[in-house]
Amino acid sequence: MPVEVDAQTRHCTLIGDHIRLEGTGPEVEIVTDEQLRMSVAILAGERIPITEAEADALTVAGAVDSRRHLKTTAPSSII
Repeated sequence: MPVEVDAQTRHCTLIGDHIRLEGTGPEVEIVTDEQLRMSVAILAGERIPITEAEADALTVAGAVDSRRHLKTTAPSSII
């Protein structure tokens, strides 16, 4: 699992292939990556792909939720 969250301290760890980032929940931003078709957590300028369950855990810790839903009916949607 690339995300570890301590709900009491709001400390978050994002784990990528060759990187381990640590910070508090409010330092993390969650965005939608249209090309990957999944959520990505951003901390210290680094992007780590995450599951929706991990995104939800990060938002509970105070992460900024900037996700947007991709829709097949939107003309500009890649889906």
